Amino acid sequence: MLEEQNNVPKRKFAWADKWVKMTGERARIDAKVNNTYIVYEKNGKLVKEYPNGDIVPLMNDGES
Repeated sequence: MLEEQNNVPKRKFAWADKWVKMTGERARIDAKVNNTYIVYEKNGKLVKEYPNGDIVPLMNDGES
């Protein structure tokens, strides 16, 4: 019985970390192909990341 408990992953939804990372990578690829940008939160603020690597803060009123 103890052997079964030791094989349990540390997190119940550890697969979610991998899925989230893959989703972000896919968004970057799509943005590059379509020459657009992605928006995500960095250090508590929304930013736009362009395919060339530029990261621009997103203003509060929705304009950058």
